[in-house]
Amino acid sequence: MQEGLTNARKHGHGAGASVTVRGAAGEGLTVEIRNPLPPGAAGGAAIPGAGTGLIGLAERTGLAGGRLEHGRTGSGDFRLWAWLPWPR
Repeated sequence: MQEGLTNARKHGHGAGASVTVRGAAGEGLTVEIRNPLPPGAAGGAAIPGAGTGLIGLAERTGLAGGRLEHGRTGSGDFRLWAWLPWPR
């Protein structure tokens, strides 16, 4: 979650972010972070290191047996979503 919030601060240009955490033993843990993308973000200048944190998150999530999704939404937000197993 820390990496997702760091990304929201780094790329969101001061916009707020929402965090949702849900889960239960036997069902898994879901974490979602959303932040609005600034206008023109698609063609903006690359930020050094952009994308490497997401690669590391995907690797660590996979090693734990989970899944990670990230990208733009139809409503203009950036969404980071992770599911991790939570045994009974």
